[in-house]
Amino acid sequence: MYKNELDNAIKNKKVSNSFVFFGESTFLIDMYTKMMSNIEDACFLSFYHDEYNFKSAKDHLSQSSLFGDSNVLIIKSEKKVPKKDLDIFIELCEKNPDNIFIYAYYGSDHKTYNNKKTFGKFSTMSVRFFNPKDYESQNILLQVAQEKGVNIDKYSVSHLLNIHNGDIALSCNEMDKFRVYDREITTKDIENLVFGLAEISIDTLIKTLLTKKDFKEDVRNILEHGEDEIRIITAITSYITQLYLFNIYIRVNGAPNALEILGYPAPKFIVEEKSALSLRFKPNTYYKLQELLLDSELKMKSSGVDKYAILLSTLIRVQKLI
Repeated sequence: MYKNELDNAIKNKKVSNSFVFFGESTFLIDMYTKMMSNIEDACFLSFYHDEYNFKSAKDHLSQSSLFGDSNVLIIKSEKKVPKKDLDIFIELCEKNPDNIFIYAYYGSDHKTYNNKKTFGKFSTMSVRFFNPKDYESQNILLQVAQEKGVNIDKYSVSHLLNIHNGDIALSCNEMDKFRVYDREITTKDIENLVFGLAEISIDTLIKTLLTKKDFKEDVRNILEHGEDEIRIITAITSYITQLYLFNIYIRVNGAPNALEILGYPAPKFIVEEKSALSLRFKPNTYYKLQELLLDSELKMKSSGVDKYAILLSTLIRVQKLI
């Protein structure tokens, strides 16, 4: 089952009382775990990662609630819970419709739970969550904004996501910052209020690369602040892609239009800066840069490699290409 199928079931009030959530998007796994366990006056028991204990979990679903309320069991783990354990928890939910069981699996073995036969004899809903597409992320943020009373349009939401390199969890957290403003939140507000560590650091690194200066100190600072090598490469790839879009648009139309290029009306100084940078390089250079960056990202995702060495080698080669 996929997200849209679960959404339809929720809409039509035809959901089960046991769920297995897995997939690429930890944000959506967390979001739907919270949504499906939002039961007033329920008796909760949650296990996180290595805390899991089969006996305690089984006892929780087996016992009767003192006040006749629901017993909710939530297991969040990167490790797989034995199938026989899951079957027991799900069966306890089948016997008692007031029970709710949610297994939020954050590991990478998606094949196990993606098979319809895995829980075929039960009514449990096994749902795979892919990373949301851009428009899905925007819609989720707009929904969160509405729930928190934040007045913001889709262009500002798109800009917020861009600042956080598409990280929807970080973007959602920013909504609390906007709640104090009794007016519409603009892209200018986001520029002033939101500090996307990744973008700020990557912007600095990009400018260092483009001016062919020593970038090692910038890389070290970024890594020390929690970024990893793959995220640095993907952020640079995204930035270079934007520059290429500016380059093409300006060559065809003579002047940039941020709304058409980026999807939101970016501040004037950003448009001017990216326009100037974009025209420094020929289309063939962009092609070579993208090829290099994508190849390096693929190498980093192989097991047993020195990602830091690949990153440094890639950035050196970037400077040679420009």
